[in-house]
Order: sequence, then C-alpha cells, then structure tokens
Amino acid sequence: MAPSPATGTLPGHDAADPLAELVGTGLLVPCLDGTQHPAVELDQAASTQAHPDAVARVEELLPWYSSVHRGAGFRSRTATAAYEAARRAVLTFAGRDPEGSDVAIFCRNTTEALNHLAYRLRLSPEDVVVTTVVEHHANLLPWGRVATRRYVECTGAGTFSVEAVGEALDAGDRRPALLAVTSASNVTGWLPPIDDIIDAAHQRGVPVVVDAAQLAPHRPLPATADYVAFSGHKLYAPFGSGVLIGHRSLFETGDPFLAGGGAVDLVGLDEVVWTAPPDREEAGSPNVIGAVALHAAIDALGSIGWDAIIAHEHELATRLTEGLGAIEGVTLLGPRSPASLEAETEPVETLPVAAFTVEGIHHALVAARLSAEYGVAVRHGCFCAHPYVVRLLGLSEQVVHDYRDEVLAGDHRNVPGAVRASGGLGTSGQEIDALVAAVADLAGGTPPPVPYEQDAATGDYFPVTDLPGWRGAVNEPGAACSRG
Repeated sequence: MAPSPATGTLPGHDAADPLAELVGTGLLVPCLDGTQHPAVELDQAASTQAHPDAVARVEELLPWYSSVHRGAGFRSRTATAAYEAARRAVLTFAGRDPEGSDVAIFCRNTTEALNHLAYRLRLSPEDVVVTTVVEHHANLLPWGRVATRRYVECTGAGTFSVEAVGEALDAGDRRPALLAVTSASNVTGWLPPIDDIIDAAHQRGVPVVVDAAQLAPHRPLPATADYVAFSGHKLYAPFGSGVLIGHRSLFETGDPFLAGGGAVDLVGLDEVVWTAPPDREEAGSPNVIGAVALHAAIDALGSIGWDAIIAHEHELATRLTEGLGAIEGVTLLGPRSPASLEAETEPVETLPVAAFTVEGIHHALVAARLSAEYGVAVRHGCFCAHPYVVRLLGLSEQVVHDYRDEVLAGDHRNVPGAVRASGGLGTSGQEIDALVAAVADLAGGTPPPVPYEQDAATGDYFPVTDLPGWRGAVNEPGAACSRG
C-alpha cells in the first residue's frame, strides 16, 4: 500500500500507531508489584527487534543453507545467489548502482566496518582525519590508531554547522585525508545537514566516510558519501551483519583487513595472490543468514516507504520531547531541549530519540526503576559517546578528572550520564505516553516499592528483592549498561 501523498502516512493510519509489529511485540515482562506488564521497548537506538519479514526470510533459507561461493552443490549455489542478491540490495538501499564503481563488504557491524576502512585507507600518523565531538566511539577510536584527529566542536545544544566543519577542514597547512562524520546522533537523535557537509568536504577535495548506523533505519542514506557504514542490528535484522560501502578501487590492491580462505586466488608457502573485491575483504565463511535477513529488512522498509516512516517518527519525536520537556525536574539534552528550541531560528528535526536527566536521581537508578516498576526499557550512561555527553551535561574538567580517577580504581558509581529513550517502526504513541507518565512519577517523588542497591563495579542499580530475574545480572561479566 503506497503512502498518501498528502500526509506521508498510510491511508487510515494514525501517525502515532506503530508501522510494524516486530518480533516480541506484546511480550510481558515481570515487575516488582508481582504482575507482568506489556514491555515498552524504548531502547531502539541500541538494537531493534527483528522485523517478521527478516525472520521469515531466514526460515525460508535455512533448509538451503550452505557455504557460499565455493560449493558445487545446489544448496551452495542457492545460498550464494541469496547472499549476492543481498549485496546488490544493500548497494541499491545506499543509493548506489549495483553494477557501478562501489562495492558492498559484509562485516559484523558498523564498528567493524569503520575499523576495516581505517586499516584499508593506509593512513600514516602525519595524515589528518577530521571528525566531530558528536561521534560514537566507533567513529573516533579507529582513526586515533592510524592518523592525527582534528575535531569539530559542538554548541551547547549538541550541534555543529556546515561552516564549523569547513573551518576544521581548512585549519592547518595539511589537507585532511578524510572527514569521518555521523549522519544521526545516537544520543540526541540530531540529524546533521549531512548532504551539505559532504558537499563542503568534496569542494575541498576531502573524501567522506559517514557513520550511518543511526540513520539507516530512519532516513535515506547519503548517496554522495565516499564511504558508508551501517548495521543490521539497528535495522530490524539482528542477525550479526553490517556493511561497509566504498570505492572498489580502494580494495583492489594491498592486503585485506582479514587474511584467510576465500580472499585468495593462489597461495604458496611464500606467496599469496589476493582475489578481487568484495571477496578479497570477506575472508572465512561469511554470515549468509545475516545478509539475507538484512535484505529482507531493507525490502520491508521499502514496502512501508520513507514518507510513512518519516511521518511516524516525526510524531513520535514530537510527542517524546514535548512530553518529557514539560515535566518539572526533567532536563532534556540536545537540540530539542526547551532552551535550545527557543534559541533556534528554524525548526530542529530529530529522530525519535531523547536524552534526559531527572533532578536528584542517578541516571542508572532512573533506568532501573523504569524497568523494574513500569516495564519500560531505556538505556542510561554515556551511550558510547563520552566526549559528546560530557559536553551536553556541561561538566567541568575537574568533575571529569575526579570520576576518571574513580573509574581507574574500579568504582563506576559516580560516572555521569543521562537516560535515553528511543523508538522506531514498532513504537506507538501510547508507549511514548507510558514513558512520560512513568518519568513524571519518578520526578514527582514517587517512592520505590523496595530499596535499590548500586553496584560499584558497574554503576548499575538493582532492586533488593527475592523475585526471580532481578539480582542474577549483578555478577554477570559485562552486564553494566552504563559502561562504554
């Protein structure tokens, strides 16, 4: 069914209604009152539930699953055809010609894709990579390993302008080797003017890599970027796939990121002849299931249409930020905060993502109480974007120094952070309202039904209860949701 041209929504469809019933919709989760509540899953910026079409496509392929590219059996050829069809679909989704000069390389996720690119660009410590303080760690850390980073600073509202990017590109006497920039913030949902930013870089002869992990499920990808990376687990296909798209010529020479079977034409004990890309970059047995699931998810988005998706998420974003912004004691971070909106001359568009704090309540405790008492899942911490969150919170150097010393001593209790709520295709306006009502309760002083204890090693809070399921995560390695 095509979107209505007048509204961008499906005929007869309320923009606040979910556009898809994702796997797990209607799931009941236990709460401290001894009852089960419908799960309100507002952690979509971290990972999405699977779209049912992705699951169906996987189930359809599984009987035909086999190793791809090198098998003569019919199963292998069937799996190979599905895998390569997924590659062509990914290129089309990214606005590229499947028969053109770009190549799609399947990876595990965006982080691996960006590390892959950092290796293959063959940069030196003297090379300059311009990036921004808004970035996810995945688009900061790999460049620090191979080059010198120059940063675009953000405003107090957590944004930066095309002009600021241009100034960073023009600074110094060495032309940057690369601009590495996000197309959507995973913390505030802010959408930088990515097409204009790419144009500004290209006018200066600087290639651009776009971290599109947050953008891909919500908006069309920038077709003019030189390199694009995104993940299936944020795109309703949580089956372990990610994608790096870039110029084929970069991958035609030099050693690949991973060395092994499938990446070679000939191997001797003292010689290797690498094969052509993309196989050159996908050593080992690839994740066929992940690629096929991603293909199905892309098809599902295409069936819904960007007009309907954007209209739905605009309604969610407005409902989310206006609802939270109206609660006394709640501070929204980023460009949709009341203070930032008042200072803006033009409307600010964001994804359905909101980062906020509640006065007098630790961010980890807010998240724990929302889950344990209301069945509302959110994320808390610094969201793998420490420099950005430090700026959004307005923290002094002394505060950062103090909590850094505590972390180095193994104590995570005072690590600053925020709470993040994020929605998507499967989110309804009623779920946003449930979050807002729950946050209003907490901000208004509603006491917890049981005490909560904070774990020093993780910084997380856990309810003191004998009910099953709540205390088991305390001692699980890597269980903290605030780390990183």
